[in-house]
Amino acid sequence: MFRNKIQTLSAISLGLALLCPVSVQAHGNEKHAAPALFVGESTAAAQAVTAFHQALRAGDANAARAMLADDVLIVEGNGVERSADEYASHHMLADMKFMAAVQVEVLEHQTKVLGKVAYSVSRSQLTGEYKGKPVDVVSKETLVLVDNGDGWKIVHVHWSH
Repeated sequence: MFRNKIQTLSAISLGLALLCPVSVQAHGNEKHAAPALFVGESTAAAQAVTAFHQALRAGDANAARAMLADDVLIVEGNGVERSADEYASHHMLADMKFMAAVQVEVLEHQTKVLGKVAYSVSRSQLTGEYKGKPVDVVSKETLVLVDNGDGWKIVHVHWSH
């Protein structure tokens, strides 16, 4: 009985070993389509995101503030700001100075609209110098927007490097 189990296991192992190279080759030759890196850029939500970025780069605090919902939640690093007024009175000025000092190359930007809600996900290469220190980072950004009838407003921001 023990001998029969060993012979059965040996036969199964041999069969799997013989099949393995075939299955590896079959999957190795598949061509996968490259993902689209820029999606939804012509939507009104994506244009709102672009306007927000332009306002920050231009140092236009009023225009940047106008793009944010009053109760926006902004998460960056270890910090959290829980309203547009809090962001405008604390961190916005530093963000505007930083964005004006660096070059931004957008690597990927995808905006998806789901009815009255949209989300924007992007990756950008930031290079240059800020406060005497070199900058060379890939920044990741996720924004959630809501169309409240007066246009798209940003209700959530998450920035990370």
